[in-house]
Amino acid sequence: MSSSIKKDIELSVLSAVVFAICGAFIISEYSLGRTLLYTDLYKYGLWYLVVSFIAVLVLQDTYFYFIHRMFHQPLIFKWMHYGHHGSKEPTPWSSSAFDLPEAIVQGLFFVGVSFIVPLHFITLLTALITMTVWAVFTHLGFEVFPNSSKSYWIGRWLIGSMHHSIHHSKYKVHYGLYFTFWDKLLGTEDSNYEKQTHTREF
Repeated sequence: MSSSIKKDIELSVLSAVVFAICGAFIISEYSLGRTLLYTDLYKYGLWYLVVSFIAVLVLQDTYFYFIHRMFHQPLIFKWMHYGHHGSKEPTPWSSSAFDLPEAIVQGLFFVGVSFIVPLHFITLLTALITMTVWAVFTHLGFEVFPNSSKSYWIGRWLIGSMHHSIHHSKYKVHYGLYFTFWDKLLGTEDSNYEKQTHTREF
């Protein structure tokens, strides 16, 4: 086992502990009636399960983009985000490899959203699973989407493994989590990747 993968595993275990504490806090606050979590499927209607799930992904992507971009500021990078970039070539082990301060900031999103947005527990768990699977997927180090997908919405607006690999090699681009729109809107999409995305393959 390489030293970088070993370090990634150590940081992932640390992050898992932080996330578990955040989860325990959410459950504790729910039991005291302080969150907006609920268990009745029909409280807001079944349609709301889908709408709230999409809303959480968009909110998390926005939160992640701006804190991630902040983490790359030179004054805080070394103590906030350096551990995640310990592996120059990302692997699935890198997906949750966060330094303690970053793990806390990442975990605070779901703590905060449980007080702000009414969420069914199914929606919350589905969002957590999506986040975990997507993080592993974007750290595979090889592309899963076919090349032809770059000509369509799936390649233009969803972040794939190679899109995020460029971030690990260039640092100054591709800060999003699920979607590319913040990178496109704020000019942090790599220009070469953008050109490839607009090249239709037949």
